[in-house]
Amino acid sequence: MSLDTGVTRAIEILSTVRTNGRKVIGNGGSAAIAIHMHNDLCKVVGMRALTFTDPSLLTALSNDCEYRTIYEFPLNLWTEPGDLLIVIIRSGRSENILRAAAASTARGCHIVTFSGFDPDNDLRQMGTVNFYVPSNTYGFVEVAHQALGYYLTDATGGANVEASNG
Repeated sequence: MSLDTGVTRAIEILSTVRTNGRKVIGNGGSAAIAIHMHNDLCKVVGMRALTFTDPSLLTALSNDCEYRTIYEFPLNLWTEPGDLLIVIIRSGRSENILRAAAASTARGCHIVTFSGFDPDNDLRQMGTVNFYVPSNTYGFVEVAHQALGYYLTDATGGANVEASNG
C-alpha cells in the first residue's frame, strides 16, 4: 500500500485501540525508538502502552528460557485480542521479533511494523500495516522510523492532548 494509505490505516488502528481501551505494546531491535513512542502514546495521546525492555526481565528470560523468546514470553502474558503490537527493527529478520509478531497474530492483535534494509524481509509480511524504509543505512532507517512514530502519535490525537495540557 502507499505511504498515505498505510499511515491512514495505522492511525485508524491506533484510534480504534484507544477508543476500545486496548493496549499498545511496542518493541523491537530499535528499543529506544519504541520506548520514545511508548512515552508519547502514554503521556501525549493518553493511551495504555507498554514496552518489554526491563533489563532484569530480558536477562532472566534470555538466561532461563532462550533469547529468541524474550518478547514472545511477555506478549503471551499481556496481549489480548484487539491490542496493537508496534514492531520497530531495522532488518526485519531477528528471530525474537518474528516470534513476537507471530505470537501477537495468534492472540488476535493488530501489528504495525517498521523495517528497513532488505525489501523482502520476513517482518514485512507479518503486519496489518508495514512501513518499510528502502535504505541500508542504519541512521537513515532509524531517523525515518522516529519521524513516522512522531507523526502517528500526533495524528492519533497527541497534538490536541498536548495543546490542551498547556
